[in-house]
Amino acid sequence: MAGSRRVPEGPTPDPAVQKVRIRYAKRGRMRFTSTRDFQRALERAVRRAGLPVAYSAGFHPHPKISYANAAPTGAASEAEFVEVSLTRVLDPSSLVAPLDAALPEGLDVLEVSDSADLPGALAEHLQGSLWEMRFRGGAEQAGRVEREGVRSAVAALLAAPELHVSRMMKKGARELDVRAAVVGLELAPGEDSGEERSGDVVLLVTLRHTTPTVRPAEVWTALRQVSGLDLPRPLATRLRQGPVLDGEVAERLGG
Repeated sequence: MAGSRRVPEGPTPDPAVQKVRIRYAKRGRMRFTSTRDFQRALERAVRRAGLPVAYSAGFHPHPKISYANAAPTGAASEAEFVEVSLTRVLDPSSLVAPLDAALPEGLDVLEVSDSADLPGALAEHLQGSLWEMRFRGGAEQAGRVEREGVRSAVAALLAAPELHVSRMMKKGARELDVRAAVVGLELAPGEDSGEERSGDVVLLVTLRHTTPTVRPAEVWTALRQVSGLDLPRPLATRLRQGPVLDGEVAERLGG
């Protein structure tokens, strides 16, 4: 009949009665997975693990999974988060092992919590990230990084009132103020961690999440820009993600 509205066939999806928050890591070669690659892998994993995932209604139902502030492709992470809505109430801790087993090696489930224990939206709590930026050194490295050179670059960046770098976006180049996003920037202790023996130089960078979010790649560009040093691209690993309290990223989302 003309003007009639199509109605999806089949039963109405079961309602969501619980939402769980998953903290996972991207390690090794998995740091090169894109956000879309991970989404596909997780959707397969929840099916294989037998989770009672809630689905949207309509002609094209999809699992109710929310992704928040994923690390950029090429960066490793110990603090990625995703939320999954379920149609049955389950013990969150019981989901760690089956989900981890269903994901590819290098995508590792670290913790599953009930999202109800955290008031407000997940994104509201992801205020900043603590990153490790590792400059590989050693005698075999052609572009060996000197610790004192990196130290001087850090001092120059922190002394700058603002420091803009350019990122190519979908709508063209956009200027980002890296200095405004940097809450903390320091060299990791080399004597205690053995970094001086390996030749690696490690920076610990606390970044407040801005719009758009400043990434370790922009911090690297800013360090090169402000110091004039030809610093090689570092390996970036997100160590924490959550609220920023007294200039530091809290170890847990609850503070």
